[in-house]
Amino acid sequence: MHSALWVAQTGLSAMDKQLTTISNNLANVSTTAFKKDRAVFENLLYQTQRAPGGLSSQNNELPSGLQLGAGVRVTGTQKDFEVGDYNVTDRDLDIAIQGAGFFQVLQPDGTIAYTRDGRFQLNSEGQIVDSTGLPLEPEIVIDQDVINITITEDGGVSVRRAGQTDNEQIGEINTVNFINPTGLNFLGSNLYGETNASGAPIEGVPGEDGLGALGQGMLEASNVNSVEELVNLITTQRSYEMNSKVISAADGMLSFVNQQL
Repeated sequence: MHSALWVAQTGLSAMDKQLTTISNNLANVSTTAFKKDRAVFENLLYQTQRAPGGLSSQNNELPSGLQLGAGVRVTGTQKDFEVGDYNVTDRDLDIAIQGAGFFQVLQPDGTIAYTRDGRFQLNSEGQIVDSTGLPLEPEIVIDQDVINITITEDGGVSVRRAGQTDNEQIGEINTVNFINPTGLNFLGSNLYGETNASGAPIEGVPGEDGLGALGQGMLEASNVNSVEELVNLITTQRSYEMNSKVISAADGMLSFVNQQL
Protein backbone atom coordinates (compact mmCIF):
# COMPACT_ATOMS: atom_id res chain seq x y z
CA MET A 1 0.00 0.00 0.00
CA HIS A 2 1.33 3.41 -0.95
CA SER A 3 2.36 5.30 2.24
CA ALA A 4 1.06 8.56 0.77
CA LEU A 5 -2.49 7.21 1.18
CA TRP A 6 -2.04 6.95 4.93
CA VAL A 7 -0.31 10.33 5.18
CA ALA A 8 -3.12 12.01 3.26
CA GLN A 9 -5.66 10.23 5.47
CA THR A 10 -4.16 11.86 8.57
CA GLY A 11 -4.43 15.22 6.81
CA LEU A 12 -8.12 14.66 6.05
CA SER A 13 -8.79 13.67 9.67
CA ALA A 14 -6.92 16.73 11.01
CA MET A 15 -8.75 19.11 8.66
CA ASP A 16 -12.07 17.58 9.71
CA LYS A 17 -11.31 18.40 13.36
CA GLN A 18 -10.16 21.89 12.33
CA LEU A 19 -13.46 22.39 10.51
CA THR A 20 -15.40 21.32 13.60
CA THR A 21 -13.46 23.84 15.69
CA ILE A 22 -14.13 26.66 13.23
CA SER A 23 -17.83 25.79 12.98
CA ASN A 24 -18.15 25.89 16.78
CA ASN A 25 -16.51 29.33 16.85
CA LEU A 26 -18.88 30.66 14.18
CA ALA A 27 -21.91 29.12 15.92
CA ASN A 28 -20.99 31.03 19.11
CA VAL A 29 -20.26 34.40 17.51
CA SER A 30 -23.15 35.91 19.51
CA THR A 31 -22.65 33.94 22.74
CA THR A 32 -21.93 36.18 25.72
CA ALA A 33 -18.27 36.05 26.82
CA PHE A 34 -17.53 33.06 24.54
CA LYS A 35 -13.82 32.40 23.98
CA LYS A 36 -12.79 31.04 20.59
CA ASP A 37 -10.88 27.79 20.14
CA ARG A 38 -8.04 26.92 17.84
CA ALA A 39 -6.82 23.46 16.87
CA VAL A 40 -3.21 22.59 17.73
CA PHE A 41 -1.38 20.35 15.26
CA GLU A 42 1.78 18.26 15.44
CA ASN A 43 3.60 16.13 12.88
CA LEU A 44 3.77 12.37 13.40
CA LEU A 45 6.84 10.13 13.66
CA TYR A 46 9.39 10.08 10.86
CA GLN A 47 10.75 6.99 9.16
CA THR A 48 14.51 7.49 8.98
CA GLN A 49 16.11 5.77 6.00
CA ARG A 50 19.36 7.74 6.18
CA ALA A 51 20.23 9.60 9.38
CA PRO A 52 21.52 13.20 9.09
CA GLY A 53 25.23 13.27 9.86
CA GLY A 54 25.71 9.62 8.94
CA LEU A 55 28.66 8.45 6.84
CA SER A 56 28.17 8.16 3.09
CA SER A 57 31.66 6.72 2.80
CA GLN A 58 34.60 6.18 5.11
CA ASN A 59 35.53 9.86 5.18
CA ASN A 60 32.38 11.67 4.06
CA GLU A 61 29.50 12.75 6.27
CA LEU A 62 25.91 13.20 5.01
CA PRO A 63 24.89 16.88 5.20
CA SER A 64 21.22 15.85 5.37
CA GLY A 65 19.28 12.65 5.86
CA LEU A 66 16.37 10.85 4.25
CA GLN A 67 13.42 11.01 6.58
CA LEU A 68 9.83 10.40 5.49
CA GLY A 69 6.99 11.83 7.58
CA ALA A 70 3.90 9.88 8.62
CA GLY A 71 1.45 12.78 8.57
CA VAL A 72 -0.22 15.06 11.08
CA ARG A 73 -2.63 14.93 14.00
CA VAL A 74 -4.56 17.32 16.22
CA THR A 75 -3.15 17.22 19.75
CA GLY A 76 -5.73 19.49 21.32
CA THR A 77 -7.79 22.65 21.18
CA GLN A 78 -6.63 25.83 22.87
CA LYS A 79 -8.91 28.57 24.22
CA ASP A 80 -8.06 32.16 23.38
CA PHE A 81 -8.95 34.23 26.45
CA GLU A 82 -8.51 37.57 24.73
CA VAL A 83 -11.16 39.96 26.08
CA GLY A 84 -14.12 40.59 23.78
CA ASP A 85 -15.91 43.86 23.14
CA TYR A 86 -18.30 45.29 25.71
CA ASN A 87 -21.97 45.95 25.04
CA VAL A 88 -23.79 48.42 27.29
CA THR A 89 -27.17 47.12 28.50
CA ASP A 90 -27.91 49.46 31.47
CA ARG A 91 -29.34 46.47 33.33
CA ASP A 92 -28.41 46.32 37.04
CA LEU A 93 -27.46 42.62 37.09
CA ASP A 94 -25.50 42.58 33.84
CA ILE A 95 -21.82 42.54 34.89
CA ALA A 96 -18.69 42.40 32.73
CA ILE A 97 -15.17 41.62 33.88
CA GLN A 98 -12.92 44.25 32.31
CA GLY A 99 -9.79 42.16 32.10
CA ALA A 100 -8.74 38.81 33.54
CA GLY A 101 -10.85 36.77 35.92
CA PHE A 102 -13.91 34.56 36.36
CA PHE A 103 -17.10 34.65 38.39
CA GLN A 104 -17.77 31.72 40.71
CA VAL A 105 -21.06 29.80 40.71
CA LEU A 106 -22.15 26.90 42.90
CA GLN A 107 -23.15 23.69 41.11
CA PRO A 108 -25.82 21.26 42.44
CA ASP A 109 -23.12 18.77 43.50
CA GLY A 110 -21.49 21.40 45.72
CA THR A 111 -18.49 22.08 43.49
CA ILE A 112 -17.55 25.49 42.11
CA ALA A 113 -17.69 26.28 38.40
CA TYR A 114 -16.28 29.40 36.76
CA THR A 115 -17.72 31.70 34.12
CA ARG A 116 -17.24 35.06 32.45
CA ASP A 117 -20.90 35.28 31.49
CA GLY A 118 -22.26 38.10 33.63
CA ARG A 119 -25.96 37.85 32.68
CA PHE A 120 -27.17 37.43 36.24
CA GLN A 121 -30.78 37.29 37.42
CA LEU A 122 -32.75 36.72 40.62
CA ASN A 123 -34.41 33.41 41.46
CA SER A 124 -37.57 32.94 43.54
CA GLU A 125 -35.57 33.28 46.76
CA GLY A 126 -33.87 36.51 45.73
CA GLN A 127 -30.48 34.88 45.10
CA ILE A 128 -28.31 36.23 42.31
CA VAL A 129 -27.99 33.36 39.82
CA ASP A 130 -26.58 32.85 36.33
CA SER A 131 -28.70 32.13 33.24
CA THR A 132 -28.89 28.40 34.13
CA GLY A 133 -29.99 29.08 37.73
CA LEU A 134 -26.67 28.42 39.47
CA PRO A 135 -26.20 30.82 42.43
CA LEU A 136 -23.30 33.25 42.54
CA GLU A 137 -20.63 32.33 45.08
CA PRO A 138 -20.40 33.79 47.69
CA GLU A 139 -24.18 33.98 47.95
CA ILE A 140 -25.87 37.36 47.60
CA VAL A 141 -29.60 37.73 48.30
CA ILE A 142 -31.69 40.70 47.20
CA ASP A 143 -34.80 41.39 49.32
CA GLN A 144 -38.19 42.26 47.82
CA ASP A 145 -38.12 45.86 49.08
CA VAL A 146 -34.95 46.69 47.10
CA ILE A 147 -35.53 49.28 44.38
CA ASN A 148 -31.94 49.84 43.22
CA ILE A 149 -28.79 47.70 43.03
CA THR A 150 -25.30 49.18 42.74
CA ILE A 151 -22.21 47.10 41.97
CA THR A 152 -18.86 48.86 42.21
CA GLU A 153 -15.71 48.14 40.21
CA ASP A 154 -14.16 46.31 43.17
CA GLY A 155 -17.19 44.02 43.55
CA GLY A 156 -19.05 45.74 46.36
CA VAL A 157 -22.83 45.16 46.15
CA SER A 158 -25.10 47.75 47.78
CA VAL A 159 -28.86 48.29 47.59
CA ARG A 160 -31.34 51.04 48.24
CA ARG A 161 -34.60 49.98 49.82
CA ALA A 162 -38.01 51.53 49.39
CA GLY A 163 -38.39 54.59 51.64
CA GLN A 164 -34.62 54.98 52.15
CA THR A 165 -32.22 57.49 50.64
CA ASP A 166 -28.90 55.83 51.51
CA ASN A 167 -27.40 52.66 50.05
CA GLU A 168 -26.75 49.63 52.23
CA GLN A 169 -23.89 47.25 51.37
CA ILE A 170 -25.06 43.63 51.46
CA GLY A 171 -22.15 41.68 50.00
CA GLU A 172 -19.12 41.48 47.74
CA ILE A 173 -18.42 39.75 44.45
CA ASN A 174 -14.97 38.19 44.38
CA THR A 175 -13.43 36.91 41.16
CA VAL A 176 -10.71 34.33 40.58
CA ASN A 177 -7.99 33.71 38.05
CA PHE A 178 -5.79 30.75 37.10
CA ILE A 179 -2.12 30.41 36.26
CA ASN A 180 -3.12 28.54 33.09
CA PRO A 181 -6.71 29.39 32.05
CA THR A 182 -6.34 27.37 28.83
CA GLY A 183 -6.06 24.27 31.03
CA LEU A 184 -9.61 24.65 32.34
CA ASN A 185 -12.19 21.98 31.57
CA PHE A 186 -14.91 23.33 29.26
CA LEU A 187 -18.23 22.21 30.76
CA GLY A 188 -20.62 23.93 28.35
CA SER A 189 -23.26 26.50 29.33
CA ASN A 190 -20.43 29.09 29.48
CA LEU A 191 -18.94 27.23 32.47
CA TYR A 192 -15.39 26.08 33.16
CA GLY A 193 -14.06 23.60 35.68
CA GLU A 194 -10.75 23.45 37.53
CA THR A 195 -8.18 20.85 36.45
CA ASN A 196 -4.61 19.96 37.37
CA ALA A 197 -3.49 21.74 34.20
CA SER A 198 -5.22 25.01 35.12
CA GLY A 199 -3.90 25.09 38.66
CA ALA A 200 -5.90 26.09 41.72
CA PRO A 201 -8.10 29.22 41.56
CA ILE A 202 -6.55 32.40 42.93
CA GLU A 203 -9.31 34.48 44.51
CA GLY A 204 -9.09 38.23 44.89
CA VAL A 205 -10.77 41.59 44.75
CA PRO A 206 -11.75 42.76 41.25
CA GLY A 207 -9.39 45.44 40.00
CA GLU A 208 -6.49 44.26 42.16
CA ASP A 209 -3.60 41.79 41.70
CA GLY A 210 -4.14 41.47 37.97
CA LEU A 211 -7.89 40.83 38.16
CA GLY A 212 -10.16 42.90 35.94
CA ALA A 213 -12.50 45.48 37.44
CA LEU A 214 -16.25 44.91 37.21
CA GLY A 215 -18.50 46.97 34.96
CA GLN A 216 -22.18 47.14 35.89
CA GLY A 217 -24.76 47.46 33.15
CA MET A 218 -22.63 45.89 30.42
CA LEU A 219 -21.80 42.46 29.00
CA GLU A 220 -18.70 41.04 27.36
CA ALA A 221 -19.28 39.88 23.79
CA SER A 222 -17.77 36.82 22.12
CA ASN A 223 -14.17 37.31 21.01
CA VAL A 224 -14.80 35.43 17.74
CA ASN A 225 -13.77 37.43 14.68
CA SER A 226 -16.17 36.17 12.00
CA VAL A 227 -14.00 37.44 9.11
CA GLU A 228 -10.92 35.66 10.48
CA GLU A 229 -12.91 32.45 10.97
CA LEU A 230 -14.24 32.59 7.41
CA VAL A 231 -10.68 32.93 6.10
CA ASN A 232 -9.67 29.93 8.24
CA LEU A 233 -12.68 28.08 6.85
CA ILE A 234 -11.53 28.65 3.26
CA THR A 235 -7.96 27.61 4.12
CA THR A 236 -9.21 24.44 5.81
CA GLN A 237 -11.41 23.59 2.84
CA ARG A 238 -8.51 23.99 0.42
CA SER A 239 -6.23 21.87 2.62
CA TYR A 240 -8.88 19.15 2.70
CA GLU A 241 -9.13 19.26 -1.10
CA MET A 242 -5.34 19.01 -1.50
CA ASN A 243 -5.19 15.94 0.73
CA SER A 244 -8.03 14.43 -1.28
CA LYS A 245 -6.03 15.03 -4.47
CA VAL A 246 -3.05 13.24 -2.94
CA ILE A 247 -5.24 10.19 -2.37
CA SER A 248 -6.48 10.40 -5.97
CA ALA A 249 -2.90 10.72 -7.26
CA ALA A 250 -1.67 7.75 -5.20
CA ASP A 251 -4.65 5.71 -6.36
CA GLY A 252 -3.84 6.61 -9.97
CA MET A 253 -0.23 5.51 -9.54
CA LEU A 254 -1.27 2.18 -8.02
CA SER A 255 -3.82 1.67 -10.78
CA PHE A 256 -1.16 2.34 -13.43
CA VAL A 257 1.21 -0.20 -11.85
CA ASN A 258 -1.51 -2.83 -11.65
CA GLN A 259 -2.43 -2.35 -15.30
CA GLN A 260 1.14 -2.40 -16.59
CA LEU A 261 2.47 -5.33 -14.61
